Amino acid sequence: MALNLAHPMPTPPTEWKVHGRFPSPSDPHAVADEIANELALTAVSRDAQGGHAQRERERLRASGLLSQSIPIEFGGAGGNWFDVFRVVRRIAETDSAVAHLLGFHHLQVASLQLYANAQQRKTLLERTVEHGLFWGNALNPIDRRVIATETDGGFDIDGIKSFCSGSVGSDFLTFSAWHAATQSNLIAVVPTQRVGVTVEGDWDAFGQRQTDSGTVTFNHVRLHADELLLKPGTQQNAFQTMRSCVAQLSMTNLYLGIARGALQAAIAYTKDIARPWQASGVARSADDPFIQQRYGDLHLRVKPATLLADQAAQALDQAFTFGHALTFEERAEVAIAVAEAKVLSHRAALAVTSELFDNLGARATSARYGFDRFWRNARTHTLHDPIDYKVRDIGRWAIEGRAPEPSPYS
Repeated sequence: MALNLAHPMPTPPTEWKVHGRFPSPSDPHAVADEIANELALTAVSRDAQGGHAQRERERLRASGLLSQSIPIEFGGAGGNWFDVFRVVRRIAETDSAVAHLLGFHHLQVASLQLYANAQQRKTLLERTVEHGLFWGNALNPIDRRVIATETDGGFDIDGIKSFCSGSVGSDFLTFSAWHAATQSNLIAVVPTQRVGVTVEGDWDAFGQRQTDSGTVTFNHVRLHADELLLKPGTQQNAFQTMRSCVAQLSMTNLYLGIARGALQAAIAYTKDIARPWQASGVARSADDPFIQQRYGDLHLRVKPATLLADQAAQALDQAFTFGHALTFEERAEVAIAVAEAKVLSHRAALAVTSELFDNLGARATSARYGFDRFWRNARTHTLHDPIDYKVRDIGRWAIEGRAPEPSPYS
């Protein structure tokens, strides 16, 4: 059965799941604290186990946080990006994989706001709130193995898409497919349960083990015309190219959450467990001036990254108020703000998660503490796209005011 966007159906079609309606929390930050504290109890064991984060996903669904980024007019909380990403960052402090699922759900919600027409936005966003839908990502535009072929009233979708964050256990997917005739991608939505869609739980990286980032196979999937968000060959306006800024800022806050969480955990270990070096002349490791200096250096990595991430989120919020009236000049300022925050959070995450061991000593490498997960998660995710090109874009902007070229990564 097709998802009829033009005429809302009295009951949902059998190809997508129905969950309860979960009101948005009045204080999402308090809920994020609660969830983060719960996740901390099992973070080390779940990281070691990997696999599908079903229970944790359902906890996010029940919390109402899935509707935080959905405008009030569609029944959501109408939260701004500043607050949405603070929630993602807070959860990432204890579990960056689960935070990744939440951040990428909001990315798909943003995609609906960027690409969908008025009827599509109303139908899909209202149903997301009403039925507690969890969105997954299969929109990897540089992976052109999924082919779209025009048919009567729609498209035939066939091929394989990799790095599909949140696809395992999702209710809906946003995806891209290559259209040979126009040498461009289309962007569309499809229920994950659509006949011909297969999601594999084959993510085997050494970090971010519970991001449900499976491979999605489309075996001649029927895509109906009203499920098409962006037609192939469409020239995107500045606002529609903002998806990459949302994605990059989501990753920025994941890295930042990892860095902050690792630093907090390391300090707690230093204060409560670590033994001072025999030549230090102090009774507590926390009183060692070399340890204090190292923590000061790590703090100075995290603090400016936090400030830039918040500034970038505010710039993104401003861009969303402009909507389709956004100019490419205004977009460039947002893209640079996001790039600056991304670079510093990338560096902070790698520095903190690797250098913290110098403060903790050999005993901290025990598997029971799980300190290695911070580095593995940061190292895995920071490979998403090369940081060098972000720094290059910032340099071009600084030297000649040259705007980053809109792309899936800038």
